[in-house]
Amino acid sequence: MLDPKVFKAYDVRGLHGSEIDEEGAYAIGRAYVEHFEPRVIAVGRDMRLSAPAMAAAVIDGAADGGADVLELGMVGTEMVYYAVGELGLEGGICVTASHNPKEYTGMKIVRRGALPVGGDSGLDDIRRRAEAGFGPVTQRGGVRQEDVWPGFVDKVLSFVDVDAVGPLKVVVDAANGMAGVMLPPVLERLPNVDVVACHFEPDGSFPNHEPNPLLPENRAFVVERTRAEGADVGVAYDGDADRCFFVDDTGEFVPGDFATALLAEAMLAREPGGRVIYDVRASWAVPRTIEAAGGVPLMNRVGHAFIKHRMRKEDAIFAGEVSAHYYFRDFSQADTGVVPFLLVLELLSRSGKKLSALLEPYRSRYFLTGEINTPVADVALKLQELKERYAAEGGVVTHLDGISVDFPDWHFNVRPSNTEPLLRLNLEALTREQMERRRDEVLELIRT
Repeated sequence: MLDPKVFKAYDVRGLHGSEIDEEGAYAIGRAYVEHFEPRVIAVGRDMRLSAPAMAAAVIDGAADGGADVLELGMVGTEMVYYAVGELGLEGGICVTASHNPKEYTGMKIVRRGALPVGGDSGLDDIRRRAEAGFGPVTQRGGVRQEDVWPGFVDKVLSFVDVDAVGPLKVVVDAANGMAGVMLPPVLERLPNVDVVACHFEPDGSFPNHEPNPLLPENRAFVVERTRAEGADVGVAYDGDADRCFFVDDTGEFVPGDFATALLAEAMLAREPGGRVIYDVRASWAVPRTIEAAGGVPLMNRVGHAFIKHRMRKEDAIFAGEVSAHYYFRDFSQADTGVVPFLLVLELLSRSGKKLSALLEPYRSRYFLTGEINTPVADVALKLQELKERYAAEGGVVTHLDGISVDFPDWHFNVRPSNTEPLLRLNLEALTREQMERRRDEVLELIRT
């Protein structure tokens, strides 16, 4: 079973059994190897109930395609990126459906250098090969287990001064996902951090809540527990733990763009003058903070394939997306959920300030809607209407990703979804009243 619609813009994602099964996983593993012709790849998997069988099928297909496979076992997605980058491998596949509900399975696929394989960088070719079928196996590759844990733990901890971290009290909600597996060996090396570990047992049935902290209902637990414990910070992870979401000491959620600004400042303190990439949805807080810290801000299209390519081109030290993907040059230009967690702990320790105090300059000046999705009948027509309306009012219109419109005291970006007839609005203004008024105004235009 391999429904063509499981091939998304950046990865493979679908319902296990009805859209993709082990037969389809075998086909993707083999098609990947036959297309890219790697000699050695890494394959890891998450904790989903279907993941062991799906990973075994991917490994079987890749070996039948002729590649040697390093079997990483149950690991976070970023550990596959780490293995590919640090071991100099020619590719890797993580069997994961990230933050999706329990019925889903999927794969994140990379080539040499942990560069992502997306729709326009090989994933469509893999789909066509998988659909066409295969000839006889001519030379099967070998399969062996590879332990990347010690090297991975050393690598992520190299981003901070371990002795400078703490004393802190931290609530972590792993959502029964991969953070519960990845974090313990890291936290063992941080003796001055008191961790309230919640839902650390890996369980692909997600008995407590779905592993998608972007939805407020899924981060309600970490908000309440952070307040109840009087913790310095709360952290929630998605299913494959390549994204972390913060709540401050008061239990208030930290938007991804504000977290990007804090992390950029921390990275630029180590490398003044560095280039930092941010996405078109981001708050003005991000480029202004980067400039104030002596860095060079570079706006970019949304999506990890575009971000990682730009990071290499610009030799950027760091990149952050509103969706809580954080990328580091010294982590194979890949996204990681562990490194930003460690950097925030170090930032709190060194500053001696509460996270709410560090965020106050942003919260008092920049007022954000967050992302608001609206189904529309004709995406192109609606984008044209928005462009004409606000260009006529003197807005500066750009087309890097969807359309962005800038005025002196407010701005917005509207992007089409890659997979659905949706428009995604992100808007910011310099007062709450202006933000709410402009939000309602733009939404009315979108929805009529």
